[in-house]
Amino acid sequence: MKISEGVEWAAHCCLLLDWMGEDGPVSTARLAAGYGLPAAYLNKQLQPLVKAGILTSTAGKKGGFRLARPLGEVTLMDVLAAIEGPAEAFQCAEIRQNGVWADLPASAFRAPCAIDAAMRGAELEWRRALAARTLASIQSDAELQAPGLRTQVREWYARPRQ
Repeated sequence: MKISEGVEWAAHCCLLLDWMGEDGPVSTARLAAGYGLPAAYLNKQLQPLVKAGILTSTAGKKGGFRLARPLGEVTLMDVLAAIEGPAEAFQCAEIRQNGVWADLPASAFRAPCAIDAAMRGAELEWRRALAARTLASIQSDAELQAPGLRTQVREWYARPRQ
């Protein structure tokens, strides 16, 4: 499974919206400028966050996005599920019912195979780890890595744009 770049973009934009500290909505073009992203594509990536209740959007000339809830209430799993959907990454094709074992009765395959069980267990652990990390904790890590980041973001976005 490859996680789309939309997950990364969405998570970064959530942090950015908090760092900017804007009272009103922030346009997609303005958000995109901070990361050098195409605004139209970013807009498509942020719409699922609105549907998931992570962001709100306002249409129109002065419209854009804003956080619907604090970053401490949004997990990496929330963002991933909003962008990628809830489907499990591993899909067992039950290939053990072919070839050598094709003549066995269906009852021989009632229990999941060891590979299916291992893959699903690993994915469950991964999803739990993502659900345990809030965007607030990610933001805190980012600010520890780059002291003054919040101030830099606010100053960059406060500059007039052409």
